[in-house]
Amino acid sequence: MSSGRYSVPMKLSNQLKLARIKNGDLTQQQLADLVRCSRQTINSIEKCKFNPSIELVLRLANVLNTSVEDLFKLDFDDLPNKE
Repeated sequence: MSSGRYSVPMKLSNQLKLARIKNGDLTQQQLADLVRCSRQTINSIEKCKFNPSIELVLRLANVLNTSVEDLFKLDFDDLPNKE
């Protein structure tokens, strides 16, 4: 029996586009080439339509010289309060 504790949807937000710009104004294609994925994947991540794998998150943070925590955040605003 599931308690439902992990069934609450959480939104993953990101600062990927800002990090691209801060790192030499990289295009989506340039970043995709550096982290070995498609431009469409970068676009989907930036629009919060796709949650990347842990491996891709680590590669992005490494290439963009930032931490995973600065690049991605879980949005807890929509979560119900636990009292």
